Amino acid sequence: MRDLLEAKLSRFEELERELIDPAVLSVPHRLAAVAREHGTLARLARRYRSFVDIERQIADLEGLAHGDDQEMRSLAQAELPELQSRREREWDELLDLCSDDEDADRSRLVLELRAGTGGDEAALFVRDLYEMYRRYCTEQGFEVEVLDASPTELGGFKELVLGISGDAVFRRLQYESGGHRVQRVPDTEAKGRIHTSAATVAVLPEPEDVEVSITADEYRKDLFCASGPGGQHVNKTASAVRLTHLETGLVVQCQDEKSQHKNLAKALRVLKARLYELRRSIEHEKRASERRTLVGSGDRSQRIRTYNFPQNRVTDHRINESFTLDQVMAGRLGLVILAIEGHARQQRRIDMERPAKSLPS
Repeated sequence: MRDLLEAKLSRFEELERELIDPAVLSVPHRLAAVAREHGTLARLARRYRSFVDIERQIADLEGLAHGDDQEMRSLAQAELPELQSRREREWDELLDLCSDDEDADRSRLVLELRAGTGGDEAALFVRDLYEMYRRYCTEQGFEVEVLDASPTELGGFKELVLGISGDAVFRRLQYESGGHRVQRVPDTEAKGRIHTSAATVAVLPEPEDVEVSITADEYRKDLFCASGPGGQHVNKTASAVRLTHLETGLVVQCQDEKSQHKNLAKALRVLKARLYELRRSIEHEKRASERRTLVGSGDRSQRIRTYNFPQNRVTDHRINESFTLDQVMAGRLGLVILAIEGHARQQRRIDMERPAKSLPS
């Protein structure tokens, strides 16, 4: 733990020097990258500097407390308890900051919703999840933009891709990735039987342009007519765009806009987010044991939540807690998110404190 903090502080100080280096200042894209990394490390590095300074003061006072000067010894002993208490508080803050995902403060993300098992009912569930997230984001002051949609005849969606922006939005929604299951009586069910359907959610932090750059020769662009129920431009103009990343095979398509250029811009946003997430997941796998808390890895194959309509209950299986379904679907998703955040923080701090128990004495 201490080695990690020292490394981050060292890197932060290196970036401080680069920010005033003419060689960096003269290259805009490099300056932007340095500034972003500097900003990401700033809170943690400055907090650790404060912690180190308090430790230094404690060491000085402990020296005086064991010295020969009676007056200085008394003063030092009087001041030590407050500084030791401050050190504990600073250490707690450091643990919280270190346990955060490195992308927690991202202000943009891509949210992908896909229908799973259940046919038309699963597609309708995707629509309901979209409404749940849209209401929650409105309550939080986040902006929601539809990047791509594959609607069905009954009003659901086979797939829906959203761009969401707002202060630290990824911190709020990062634990939504996974399988979401619904249990209810579909409108098309004549005998009133409860059906079980599923959808998957993927939350991808959206990188800055300087972090993931894609040139035209790195992907293949295909144009096609948009598909879906109705619409003046559906199947009439080749405005829909499909991008295939040649190196990874990732495929992205956008058809929500009437303009080919707007669809291309949106498709590139989604492709960059998926590429960044791919690289991110590879890096996370290298330290999988650190990431696999009881909250889960964020893998969309993991079933994380069940929405039981007959019992008006939403159960999050990672924390084994239930919430009132009507409230959650109406936009009070924050009730669930706060519970998961608290659980994740507690688990990560337990993991991080094990090797560092002896540090603050």
